Amino acid sequence: RRVLTQDGAGQFAVAPEPMPELRPGTVLVEVKSCLISPGTELGGVPDRRKSPDPSRGARAFGYGNAGVVLVVGEWVEGIEPGMRLACMGAGYAQHASHAVVPVNLTCPMPDGQSFDEASFAHLAATALQAIRRTQIEFGQNIAVFGLGIVGQVAAQLARLSGAHVMAVDRLRMRVEVASKCGADLAVNAAEEDPVERAASFSRGHGMDAAIIAFGGDATEAVDQIVGMLKTAPDGHKMGCITIVGGARFEAGFPTRFGNLDIRPSSRPGPGYHDEEWEHGRDYPPVFVPWTTRRNIEECLRSAAEGRLQLEPLITHRFPLAEGPMACNLLVEHPEQALGVILNP
Repeated sequence: RRVLTQDGAGQFAVAPEPMPELRPGTVLVEVKSCLISPGTELGGVPDRRKSPDPSRGARAFGYGNAGVVLVVGEWVEGIEPGMRLACMGAGYAQHASHAVVPVNLTCPMPDGQSFDEASFAHLAATALQAIRRTQIEFGQNIAVFGLGIVGQVAAQLARLSGAHVMAVDRLRMRVEVASKCGADLAVNAAEEDPVERAASFSRGHGMDAAIIAFGGDATEAVDQIVGMLKTAPDGHKMGCITIVGGARFEAGFPTRFGNLDIRPSSRPGPGYHDEEWEHGRDYPPVFVPWTTRRNIEECLRSAAEGRLQLEPLITHRFPLAEGPMACNLLVEHPEQALGVILNP
């Protein structure tokens, strides 16, 4: 098979490598589309280029693709050769011509859905899990900071949950995409004050919660979020901050954050990284209704029904052979690219 690799100097290449072993509980997929994650996969590239690590050789990467089943391993039920699958998982659903993926990290695609849309499965499920962690209620005012792919999907899902959504970023293109995809208010934080906009947007009630969907230093964003959340009669701020990106921030505890809930949400749902679950041993649905696979299923269904808009998030398509060019575009020009698809 052919794979897209990244080395310790932040350089990309396409190279041949042996096909992974088809183990029990896995399926072999001929990949049709891959989605590059500009945050998790490429966020550390600038640092690697400044301080290369020669000891780290070129490695295949990626965790979201879609394709057609070629072979089914032992113990796999409900999936047959020829089926169209969305696939996810680091070390499995790589940017490659073929992938071997555990059965519970795959999901059959709805009829008529494109492989490009289905390749969003991992990032879309991650956004949905952040919505579940935030426990959004109908009519709440929600802010989403960071409008990469996860933030864009989270903003749409929050609105589908009945919330009033304010989407915030510092890149004009991403703000425009959020506005086109239905955010009630899209704010460019490089040009205007989100706290002032939130006051009028929430009709004086204050924001109920915020989702941070970007990596790096989030101290300024957290300060802005605290400034826009609800204020109790005793002067304390109230609300929830869900962190789905690899963010860090400085804050004084406990007084300023005493009545705030800080909720990490870094996974696409329960089951991911549980090897037994991934390879087919499911949890009792009555106790764990929203596993990673169920989250994927719901995202694919919403996209197929036209409620979740994924096509507008795609800005570029490249063949796998031009994967290095695609990655460099995302690293060097984040103001121009968002959803970048590779088609092996």
